[in-house]
Amino acid sequence: MTTIPSDDRYDITVPSAGLRRRKLTEKAFAGLAVASAVIAVASALLACGILVIVLATLVAKGFSALSLDFFTKPRPLFGEEGGIADALIGSVLIVGMAMLMAIPIAVLVAIYVSEYARPRVARALKVVLDVLNGVPAIVVGIFVFGILVVGRGQSAVFGAFALAILMIPMVARATQEILEVVPRSLRDASFALGVTKWRTTWNIVLPAAIGGILTGVVIAVARVAGETAPLLFTSSIAANSISFDIHAALPTLPVLIFTNSESPDPGEQATAWAAALVLIAFVLVMNILAKLFAGRKRRQLEGS
Repeated sequence: MTTIPSDDRYDITVPSAGLRRRKLTEKAFAGLAVASAVIAVASALLACGILVIVLATLVAKGFSALSLDFFTKPRPLFGEEGGIADALIGSVLIVGMAMLMAIPIAVLVAIYVSEYARPRVARALKVVLDVLNGVPAIVVGIFVFGILVVGRGQSAVFGAFALAILMIPMVARATQEILEVVPRSLRDASFALGVTKWRTTWNIVLPAAIGGILTGVVIAVARVAGETAPLLFTSSIAANSISFDIHAALPTLPVLIFTNSESPDPGEQATAWAAALVLIAFVLVMNILAKLFAGRKRRQLEGS
């Protein structure tokens, strides 16, 4: 009777070197996953901590200056008491004009890119929008200063135009992204009924995407409302009085914060802190509204 030699490679009772290697690899990747989770949580806590520190600093240094007169009186002269009413009105007018300039153009660009442009043209336009979205605000301010302000003087309209340049790529990209999320079946159903493309876009696609579009608009407004560099070049030399003349330079909150923070007058420094508190509160409210719009639209789409 012959004995068949045994082969450890096929013996299940013999520990495998490959098995040990796989276990070590599994433990290593499990450790990396835990470390990544810890780093992510720590980063989130750090971001929240920075936000809390910023808010606490603004409240501690600016809350005491808030009063009814602070919101109803214009900026004071040196050594006097006053408020930020003129800067609030100027900011509202300039940001409002920027919205009127930017939103229609941005939405139309997004509709063309998403619904009508050929793939090659759409890709090129997306790259252009991404590049514009990354252009520093001070570059936009210098650009508008060179082509409009020089020879004409500063104006609230020029400031609004500079902010509109910053808003267009943000709103356009946000709108374009949300239009691509709208189900293709909605368009196909409309085309099957003989509806033209432009009526499908107007009556089907845009209503389905209105929540995302509003979210992008709100976020863009919250960002440009705090931009200082473009307004320094276009609407910073303004009188300390309430004015609604958009053809002249109007005071704004960002410029007021910038100038008063460098003033030797403690009263103006306190005004800068309080104005910064008002501005950050506006930005927080706008971002919360954007989240509410997005969440409401998401629930509507999930319900349908």
